[in-house]
Amino acid sequence: MNTHVAWFRFYEELNDFLPADKRKIAFPYKFSGSPSVKDVIEAIGVPHTEVDLILVNGNSVKFCHKLSHGDHISVYPVFENLDISHVSRLRPKPLRKTRFIVDVHLGRLSRLLRMLGFDTLYKNNYKNEEIITEALTQKRIILTRDQGLLKNRSITHGYLIKGTNPHEQAREVICRFDLYSQAKPFIRCGQQIKS
Repeated sequence: MNTHVAWFRFYEELNDFLPADKRKIAFPYKFSGSPSVKDVIEAIGVPHTEVDLILVNGNSVKFCHKLSHGDHISVYPVFENLDISHVSRLRPKPLRKTRFIVDVHLGRLSRLLRMLGFDTLYKNNYKNEEIITEALTQKRIILTRDQGLLKNRSITHGYLIKGTNPHEQAREVICRFDLYSQAKPFIRCGQQIKS
């Protein structure tokens, strides 16, 4: 089977998922067959939930676009404040209500988010399948430190938490989703949901 090469360039915070030698530069990716651009992006290490725009040879494409030899792919992160409505957005529109579900490693973050007034689900024994089901049925954004979880193709809204300190994590979430005006401290119970 013939080996083909496509050139990838990731922008802004997507570089955090890449090894140092692939950050902020165009680099070659060898492949055979005709994989989808989504599969290759995740094989490189970037969860699809972090991506909002893909350009192949300057044209906006969807995740299902098949790679061809010689393609030049530019991959951009989620745009919160920039209107890119004229191109192919890869995620559904932002959720009308900002509600979260957090994985088992983020219990202290869940408590802080609840104290700030955000509807946040947490159980200390959630399984990944439960998190995904709850997120989809209740239209919640998954917050996790598990990069593998965000690679599940059924997830539409999720974010990989990078900080390790709960207060840093809360600031990260508020900044990432531009929630400054939505915070309403102490209107919700701060207790963690436990099983």
